[in-house]
Amino acid sequence: MKILVVASEAVPFAKTGGLGDVVGALPRALARVGHHVKVFIPRYKTLSLGYYQTRLLDWNSAVEIDSRKLPLSIECVRERKSPLEHYFVRNDSLFSRSQFYVDDRTGADYPDNDDRFIFFTRAVLNTVKHLDWRPDVIHVHDWQAALIPAYLRLMLQDEPFFTGVKTVLTIHNLAFQGTFEADRFKSIGLPESHFYPTGPFEFYGKSNFLKAGIIYADKITTVSRRYAEEIQSSEMGCGLDGVLRQRSDDLIGIVNGVDYSVWSPSRDKKIPYTYYPANLSGKRMNKVELLNRLGLPVRDGTPLIGIISRLSDQKGFDLIAEIAAAIFSMDVQMVVLGSGDAKYHELFESLEKQYPDRVKACLKFDDDLAHWIEAGADMFLMPSRFEPCGLNQMYSLKYGTVPIVREVGGLADTVQNYDASTSEGNGFVFKDYSSGQLLATIKRATETYRRKRVWTKIMKAGMQLDYSWDNVAGKYIELFTKLTSN
Repeated sequence: MKILVVASEAVPFAKTGGLGDVVGALPRALARVGHHVKVFIPRYKTLSLGYYQTRLLDWNSAVEIDSRKLPLSIECVRERKSPLEHYFVRNDSLFSRSQFYVDDRTGADYPDNDDRFIFFTRAVLNTVKHLDWRPDVIHVHDWQAALIPAYLRLMLQDEPFFTGVKTVLTIHNLAFQGTFEADRFKSIGLPESHFYPTGPFEFYGKSNFLKAGIIYADKITTVSRRYAEEIQSSEMGCGLDGVLRQRSDDLIGIVNGVDYSVWSPSRDKKIPYTYYPANLSGKRMNKVELLNRLGLPVRDGTPLIGIISRLSDQKGFDLIAEIAAAIFSMDVQMVVLGSGDAKYHELFESLEKQYPDRVKACLKFDDDLAHWIEAGADMFLMPSRFEPCGLNQMYSLKYGTVPIVREVGGLADTVQNYDASTSEGNGFVFKDYSSGQLLATIKRATETYRRKRVWTKIMKAGMQLDYSWDNVAGKYIELFTKLTSN
């Protein structure tokens, strides 16, 4: 099968969050089982090419946007011994900037983000036609690529090259939709008759790229089963719940995967000691090494709670702030790794001073330390307000670092609440978004931690789960196969 993947970022070349991880891993998993995959992302100034050598296509073209002809060139790299290729859409005036989406001088989105990704999506379609490489499926991700299904339906419907090509839109976070002022709609290149109240592009007086993608894609996926349900509700639908309910028969939730060559305690090259479910002694040694690295005392019987996160309200830090004193009235230690809102930097800096033997705040991004925390902590805290998928809870399960999470999105799909009456479960889950429920759940986890035999069983239940990308790829292949056979 020929699969075209279109997104605004992909590991190892460009990443700001989970989108980059998914677009980096899923195409590789698809290619491993023999599918021919081409991935297109913009050619950013800050693209991380590492040891890859790009090749410039012997083809220069242009994309017309609002009567302006913008030059287009394409660079590409091919994976060794793999039917996977990456293509980089180049226009320096649009993409040679210090950040991907946000102007670091103002802290606001680039005002021409609509033009940038209109150019990008039209350039992708022009390029595959020039290459005479007709995909069976075009898999587009988030608003930055969501115009492609609309273009195929409204602009290229009579183009023989694209006849029968199917589209799948994956929504990673519905909160980001690509909304722009109505007077900029003409830049899309479609007749203005397509922009009307309640129409496929109109959204409260503005144009909305993601809405158009939802309406015109053949299938829509999200990054967890629970999130697919949640975004059809008024509470979490971000204004698009009605549109999504209309497409409910074509909306599917597929939990993201984990790259176990990187995130597995038996193979992790960044941690002091590897370990396995059959022999967990390395887990204990990693905890000692982590505490020493952090400058916290080693206390047998005291659980270490790990947090690796963006520090924001979405991630539940307002709940933690409300009960911080109550948490540290218990016999626990905590390490926090991440950055974000200033108020939470101040919170954890204050807690570190107040409880110097219990709290360590590392207010930055440090990938090596993230591995150490997953391997050395006893528990992992993710009390998110919403969480489309989440990856750290899946990392934690594999490392035997028992998750404490809210029953939302991908957290609900991957963490099973421990039930003392049945001895089943791999973590501790609370339902309502309340600090009281969070505190009660932390207390329940710390009490269970002191029952070592029970705790070990919970750890092993998580370590035995398989959220590998090969499993996830199988679900996408099944979806693509059904779609193209119709």
